[in-house]
Amino acid sequence: MEVLKNKKTLQDFIERQKEMGKRIGFAPTMGALHNGHLSLYEEARKENDLVVSSIFVNPTQFNNPEDLEKYPRDINRDILILKNSGLVDAVYIPEVQDIYPEKTVSQHYDFDGLENEMEGKSRPGHFDGVGTVVEELFRQVKPDNAYFGEKDFQQLAIIKKMVEKKHLPIKIKGVVIYRAENGLALSSRNQRLQEDRREASKVIYETLKKVNEWFRIITIPEIKERVQDIFDQQKGMHLEYFLIADENTLKETDFFYKDKNYRAFIVVVVDAVRLIDNMHLD
Repeated sequence: MEVLKNKKTLQDFIERQKEMGKRIGFAPTMGALHNGHLSLYEEARKENDLVVSSIFVNPTQFNNPEDLEKYPRDINRDILILKNSGLVDAVYIPEVQDIYPEKTVSQHYDFDGLENEMEGKSRPGHFDGVGTVVEELFRQVKPDNAYFGEKDFQQLAIIKKMVEKKHLPIKIKGVVIYRAENGLALSSRNQRLQEDRREASKVIYETLKKVNEWFRIITIPEIKERVQDIFDQQKGMHLEYFLIADENTLKETDFFYKDKNYRAFIVVVVDAVRLIDNMHLD
């Protein structure tokens, strides 16, 4: 596996691969790798000649400087995980100046309102940061296909919208949420939880499964009330929000329409660690 530590090295590498006509699959990360990330590369391996990873903790998508400081970093561990997986041909580890050659600031994007829903309400500018770093990585790596997990479903929708509006020749592929044995969605943030709290957090997935059972049987206000009741009984957990939204617009709904696809979204704070999850409603 090639380890590419600056923009010039990456560009030389990509140019050689393109000259050989290789099809490139790419999944960017912020490190702290786990099996959820590897599931992206498993999908990429099926459809491409070459699989590229990147590791870059993007400063412009953190609203809270403390969160940026606390974000887990262990680059040697991450490289070893990628090497041992046998799924990745190259990993790009840029410096900040490779992504932001002048000022470390975001571009402003219009994602047709997707950025104003859910996470966008509490994290202003977050998706401008996501769009900026992903667009720049796309322009440097030049992938044919790019892979993102459905755990961050709003981010996936926003990246699809950016590619559409910027007319980038890249197919964006969503990959199903990779879960621990107890159902908890894998996340780099989980590392900050004690083992017993990770186990207790399985209630998030169990609640989403119940929501899927209640879907179309009772009203959305009744579902919300039941979800709130569940988390009111959980020690050390705070339900930041739960909502059901149209999968295409991400707009919250209080009523089900037959011709729409819906998804339940949930954010729970467990011992100061913010966990997000979602589920398509059948």
